Amino acid sequence: MSNVPVVAIVGRPNVGKSSLFNALYGERISIVHDMPGVTRDRLYARATWREREFLMIDTGGIELDTDDEMMAGIIDQAQIAIDTADVILYMCDVKAGLTASDRDIAIMLRKSGRPVVVCVNKVDNVGDPPPEYFEFYQLGLGDVFPVSASHRLGIGELLDAIYDFFPGDSVTEEDEDTVRVALIGKPNAGKSSLSNAMVGRQRSIVSNVPGTTRDALDTNISNKYGEFTIIDTAGLRKKSRIDSAVEKYSMIRSLAAIERASVCVILIDASEGVTEQDTKVAGYAHNAGKACVFAVNKWDLVEKETGTLENMRKILLDRFSFMDYAPVVFLSAKTGQRVEKLFEVIRDVHEQAGKRLKTGLLNELIAEATAMVPTPQDKGKHLKIYYATQVATHPPQFLLFVNNTELMHFSYERYLENQLRKNFGFQGTPIRIYLRNKEKDAQEGIHHNAKN
Repeated sequence: MSNVPVVAIVGRPNVGKSSLFNALYGERISIVHDMPGVTRDRLYARATWREREFLMIDTGGIELDTDDEMMAGIIDQAQIAIDTADVILYMCDVKAGLTASDRDIAIMLRKSGRPVVVCVNKVDNVGDPPPEYFEFYQLGLGDVFPVSASHRLGIGELLDAIYDFFPGDSVTEEDEDTVRVALIGKPNAGKSSLSNAMVGRQRSIVSNVPGTTRDALDTNISNKYGEFTIIDTAGLRKKSRIDSAVEKYSMIRSLAAIERASVCVILIDASEGVTEQDTKVAGYAHNAGKACVFAVNKWDLVEKETGTLENMRKILLDRFSFMDYAPVVFLSAKTGQRVEKLFEVIRDVHEQAGKRLKTGLLNELIAEATAMVPTPQDKGKHLKIYYATQVATHPPQFLLFVNNTELMHFSYERYLENQLRKNFGFQGTPIRIYLRNKEKDAQEGIHHNAKN
């Protein structure tokens, strides 16, 4: 399983870090303002370059020579991001020139031991950079890349330089046989207890105080169900409740753990029931395209009567309607009840996520599905699906060549997904369906392809 690199964007206030963060991501998701210190917290987002996904962390501006209490907190946050990162993107401002603060931050970054890529922002004109640009080579951090975050200039060259420092993405045969399992959930749901139960020994500190687990910890185990790497993560909290630097660090590591997992076990505290934060935690895993299992923990604490289990299933189906594909295991990490069953389900959903359909079989299904329920139409024009093929696994991804992508309706796409699940399973994994316009005469039709 490949690792997801983490890139931290650092620099002093008002050099344009948030603008660059938005430029790299492609959407305006970080506050941009001329007043120094507007970005007081880290933001994070996934981006892709050269078919490699990475996690970006946007940090507040660093001012080392100050006694301001808020700035001290920002520095702590930035240091945590630096410690977390695989690559540091150090940003300076060509219009302000090389400052003493720039030099101080460079010393701080050199001490981190992390690879550093230096970019100088606000080089807004195409052509040779201004003379001030060359001053930044004095930082002694290697090549310096001129960019204009606001005008999207120099972004490609900068990303290439960052890409060169990404950790290796090779996958060994041993890795292919190992299921990487991230235990995720809100604080105090029992992740460390479940990790200990799965591993079979006391490895993580178990405490009733939320937030005891500060980092993502990996343990390799083997049993009759296969090879597993258990990733025990810190609890994911609402952003408004993430007050300490340590907990914010834990949030980043938890998200990174989801990215590098192949299966996410989403813990629900049976004694508390389903909360809004549970749906947000599950949403992270779903949006990342990970195979998922719901583990309802502390089931031994629930008073049972006729229909208790089925009532909980209905609640889960209602609250997680967007993840109705995910199986549910009721267990107790404390007593070990049904923990072995969890391994079996994890292995099953991992295999389902890796399932690949033959093109002919897939097109036969699409042809039958469209025959049973006609495709959508708009102003007399019907959607026509000429051809379908599976383009990836983990999660299963399908590409449909159609006459007009705008004619596809969400409800019909969901219908096709349901037909795929009905006929081929795919339990526990999201399914992605992509559309591409294709001229009518470019394909002979799905019925012809289904016969071959």
